[in-house]
Amino acid sequence: MDADGAVDPRALERELRAAVAEDERRERENEAKLRAMRQRVPSYEQFRNMVLASHLKPLEKKDKMGQKRNVLWNPCAAHAKGLQASDVEIPQELDRLPGTSAEFYRDWRRCLKSRKLKYQFLLELGGEALGRIFQADLGYGLLGEFLVVLAENVCQEDRDAILQILQSLSGTKRFGLNLDLLSEREKESGRDLFRKLWSMSREYWTAGHPSSTAGCKAEGGAHLLDASLQKETEEERRVLELMKRYQIN
Repeated sequence: MDADGAVDPRALERELRAAVAEDERRERENEAKLRAMRQRVPSYEQFRNMVLASHLKPLEKKDKMGQKRNVLWNPCAAHAKGLQASDVEIPQELDRLPGTSAEFYRDWRRCLKSRKLKYQFLLELGGEALGRIFQADLGYGLLGEFLVVLAENVCQEDRDAILQILQSLSGTKRFGLNLDLLSEREKESGRDLFRKLWSMSREYWTAGHPSSTAGCKAEGGAHLLDASLQKETEEERRVLELMKRYQIN
């Protein structure tokens, strides 16, 4: 509703489209699960792959493959990390960020062919947008894929953004069930990710941070020292809380 209490038709239409897309996805995945059971697939991995690919459709003759365009993905982030400003090839279909779970599945499966692109895609969306997109349900298999992608590409500059992403995902419905369905490889990626995040947090506060305890002592500022210690403790508590949510021992 607007501030004056009037109903916004566009907002209602967006919500309706998102709800319909979510229902279609669940029905599609349930049909894939039943089909896998009827076919008696020999392994859990094959069962999982059938469900993850349930949205794919056979190509028609009119479909054209390989249409790509060169764009500079997130040039600010590339500049901040000291990377060369080289073009990254992404499919032509990915001309805007997704706003619904159905759009996300489409882009994640069809358009992003490397884990590096998927990592930058997650950062570009951010924790708030991901939490909004998956507020109804985080699709089967996605949590594990996110953990693998984040663990492989995490860096110090992205630490806060990744913590926000992890926090938002942990607030989605059926998060506990998604944790139970992680493969051993995905669980190990989760442990590896949190080991790196914990190490980065410690390094951030013990070396090189301008507000570190050593810097505060040199300045003789007791108040700055207390504030720095408090912020360090809060960040450690945040990481530990997320580790508990993700069942990382």
